[in-house]
Amino acid sequence: MTDSHANHNDPSLATDADAPNDAGNDDVKLSSRDQRLALPGEPKCVICGRYGEYICDETDDDVCSLECKQALLCRMAKSSSSIGGLPPPRKIPAADECFYVRGTDYESGTPSMASDQVEIIRKKLNIHVKGNDVVTPVLSFSACNLPDKLLHNIEAAGYDMPTPVQMQAIPAALTGKNMLVLADTGSGKSASFLIPIVSRCASHRWQYVSDKKPLAMVLTPTRELCIQVEEHAKLLGKGLPFKTALVVGGEAMAGQLHRIQQGVELIVGTPGRLVDLLMKHEIDLDDVMTFVVDEVDCMLQRGFRDQVMQIYRALSQPQVLMYSATMSNDLEKMINSLAQGTVVISVGEPNRPNKAVKQLAIWVESKQKKQKLFDILASKKHFTPPVVVYVGSRLGADLLANAITVSTGIKAVSIHGEKSMKERREIMQSFLVGEVPVVVATGILGRGVDLLGVRQVIVFDMPNSIKEYVHQIGRASRMGEEGQGIVFVNEENKNVFAELIDVLKSGGAAVPRELANSRYATGFFSTGKGSKKRKHTG
Repeated sequence: MTDSHANHNDPSLATDADAPNDAGNDDVKLSSRDQRLALPGEPKCVICGRYGEYICDETDDDVCSLECKQALLCRMAKSSSSIGGLPPPRKIPAADECFYVRGTDYESGTPSMASDQVEIIRKKLNIHVKGNDVVTPVLSFSACNLPDKLLHNIEAAGYDMPTPVQMQAIPAALTGKNMLVLADTGSGKSASFLIPIVSRCASHRWQYVSDKKPLAMVLTPTRELCIQVEEHAKLLGKGLPFKTALVVGGEAMAGQLHRIQQGVELIVGTPGRLVDLLMKHEIDLDDVMTFVVDEVDCMLQRGFRDQVMQIYRALSQPQVLMYSATMSNDLEKMINSLAQGTVVISVGEPNRPNKAVKQLAIWVESKQKKQKLFDILASKKHFTPPVVVYVGSRLGADLLANAITVSTGIKAVSIHGEKSMKERREIMQSFLVGEVPVVVATGILGRGVDLLGVRQVIVFDMPNSIKEYVHQIGRASRMGEEGQGIVFVNEENKNVFAELIDVLKSGGAAVPRELANSRYATGFFSTGKGSKKRKHTG
């Protein structure tokens, strides 16, 4: 792609030297959002109508960004078979549904961007990849060979352009590779595995119409997350040969089994319920092509490891996709035993909180925590509903929700694993539509659940794991929108002091004086590099 008003042989993007306010800016415009509107008499992008700063070398059309160039080339590729001129693009088999075009060299399967441009994009978007032959990130959904109906559903779901994790993970998943994806909570991870699943399943069903066996499976650690993933999948698969089954506790197994036997493409479930179903009933899973383990660190760390492996062994060597916001070296080793040759994709900094969440740590003794919470909720300046308050126990959730309602007059309800499926659904619906401004929750809402509209989280009981803290405050931001995470901390949380200080400092948050001066945190400040991992005695 070349500059609009100069003839460059260099394939990299050049900025229009004559454009107002753009002189000296050599940055590549990645998306149409980055480009300004066209002034009278200036060239316009043939895709979006913004300033056509560049010329697409392959078509000689004005475009505003790499995103629109890819959209243009994809459009040309789809129409070339009917209009002639360009040779038709080669469609990679169903397992490799994402293809790219570059000039007329379709057979190579190479991306439309030069390798140096790929590195620039990955660096700008903080995308890191590890593994062999990791495909180029895409800048638009139309750059992948997705069914037209799926593209329409993606647009109808409100996706304007892919998020960074989707840019890299969707094309990589479509190649059939095993993947481990690490990205911030609220970054669009669910869509990055559901879009490839819907595409592959629909293509398979069009080819083998009579088949009814499941083609994909998604495991998540909680019922709430399962419900959310299945609803998201239904939205993306609308109008396509794509049916889903939800397999979770709290509802009759007979109905779930009947749904699967009637023929579905995707099963979404919790490990325990799926193992129970598989042990009691014979379900043919030989055709499962894709096996997704969401919140993989939670799955493998918290007692689900054996159940996940039991389900995996019932499958016939599927593609394995694993997702989480946090990861450790030990878990990465475990994952290598689950899926050899795994490509690792990370966006942002794993084990770090979403930078869009502004952290506020408050030192408050346990006996004063309730009053401090009431003060925040009673303050028009500091209370920004809807709010999720995280506590450490089910009984604590019930008692605190009642105390909030009685003491402040603000309606609050609790949600935890002891409540029935019906109750939990009704609570979440009331919360998300604004009928209930405060939900007091256990960790059940800390993992992956998309809490639309929530921009404030209060961690009343600091969890014992810093990873859980990262997940919980991550609920305050979705798709990069700013939110606030308030955490109450005192001497009872001494086992996570060093890590909490590290996380607070990484996000630019102030460290309470009592926390900084604690004897359980002094080693963090007094020793040199490489001293963050310390052992405490006593």
